[in-house]
Amino acid sequence: MISKFFIERPVLANVIAILMVLIGGVALFGLPVAQYPDVVPPTVQVTTRYPGASAQTVVDTVALPIEQQVNGVEGMLYMQSYSGADGAYTLTVTFKIGTDLNFAQVLVQNRVSSALSSLPQAVQTQGVNVQKRSTAILLFVTLTSPDRRYDSLYLSNYATINLKDELARLPGVGNVTVFGAGQYSMRLWLDPSKLQALALMPQDVIQAVQQQSQQVAAGQIGMPPTVVGQAFQYTLNVNGRFDDAGQFADVIVKTGNNGDVVRLRDVGRVELGAQTYSQIFSLDRQPATGIGVFQSPGANALEVESVVRQKCANSPADFRRA
Repeated sequence: MISKFFIERPVLANVIAILMVLIGGVALFGLPVAQYPDVVPPTVQVTTRYPGASAQTVVDTVALPIEQQVNGVEGMLYMQSYSGADGAYTLTVTFKIGTDLNFAQVLVQNRVSSALSSLPQAVQTQGVNVQKRSTAILLFVTLTSPDRRYDSLYLSNYATINLKDELARLPGVGNVTVFGAGQYSMRLWLDPSKLQALALMPQDVIQAVQQQSQQVAAGQIGMPPTVVGQAFQYTLNVNGRFDDAGQFADVIVKTGNNGDVVRLRDVGRVELGAQTYSQIFSLDRQPATGIGVFQSPGANALEVESVVRQKCANSPADFRRA
């Protein structure tokens, strides 16, 4: 019936066909182009660290309390976790397709907050991060030193301070992670034989460092109410957290009845090194650091890659895209 109508009116059929081609040509330039369709379930990731703990310890003291609280959160499909030998813990919670990821993040954050009191004090100090992120890394950007002037630790620290936040602010970027030697950290290497000779435990050294290296408010002089004639008010500034290896070496660990003092340098050595040595990153057998860029849910992968490459091209650092 319909075909007969157009067969008997060939001019109308040709006009409609030409009109459809023109409309398709105009719409072609407005259609979005994406590398992959948005069919991946949204995820929320929980990360934290337990310094010095083994994988089994992380499972027993960190993973168990958090997962018991997060399990069964509204809209969750499944969850999977990873506990590393370096004390790292990662929990990925996968939600149903179409779930509002901002709302899901709030739900997971509330569940994690309920488990904070059950976590070790060292983990609470490190903090537990809850953030929405893609399930896979969209692209890697590597930072290298062609003349080998800088090592991986320097490059990793440079990327964390100067580049990570710049890339994270780009549209469509969900998260940025720096892979490599990690951040700078003050390493305290204790001698077990010297500790035993002085009747000290590692916890004694830890407590001494925590008590003597902290930011405190010293107060003010001349603040109201004051006596008549008080004309000035001064704020006292005192040394806060230590930032030099020599300052840590001078930390007093133990005192005796005769005025003798045991300092940290008497029971070990202090050096500025990496926070962790469990990760290495190299490119063409040269020291490097990797910057993993994650796509935010719903963003266009091709557009995100384009803005990241443009940002890297305008940076003074030597970038290579892998």
